[in-house]
Amino acid sequence: MKITTKQVLTLLLILTWVIFIGVCIEAGGVLFSAFYTLFINSVNAENFWVGNNLTELYALDRGYFAVEALLIGIASTLKAVMFYLILSMLYSKKLRISQPFSREMRRFILRLSGLTLGIGVFTGWGVRYTAWLAGKGISMPDTQQLHLGGADVWVFMAVILLIIAEIFKRGIEMQAENELTI
Repeated sequence: MKITTKQVLTLLLILTWVIFIGVCIEAGGVLFSAFYTLFINSVNAENFWVGNNLTELYALDRGYFAVEALLIGIASTLKAVMFYLILSMLYSKKLRISQPFSREMRRFILRLSGLTLGIGVFTGWGVRYTAWLAGKGISMPDTQQLHLGGADVWVFMAVILLIIAEIFKRGIEMQAENELTI
């Protein structure tokens, strides 16, 4: 059985939709939970998004709580934006297998690189902030439970995507030279 490129792209589209929906739910849940805790009912800090108990942090200082929630929310939102861009690229029909080296594709890869770098920066900042709070004696959930783990992986992925964008830049140049030669 031979799997075609079209079948692989269809499978990736379905997988991307599933992930996109999941990260949108996560981002919306974190932001709503933070807003609800800060402005409506502080008891929600006990069961902050996906059961993380941030009661001690909230009791110590609402500002510390807001910063922690903001860092988690920004990282989650950037993940959702990243998968939105992937969906947009798959639907826009700018992804041409016959001519993969295009300016649109390079721009797309550069945007993904920037988003993954942003995710890495904010998750890393969140991990350091959580460690700083724990160092002050505040009981904090594990950074994996807060969805702040893997900052180094995100930065590594950003660098790889940047390298791929530069390879695409060279491919675009070679493709243009080839077209001029013919």
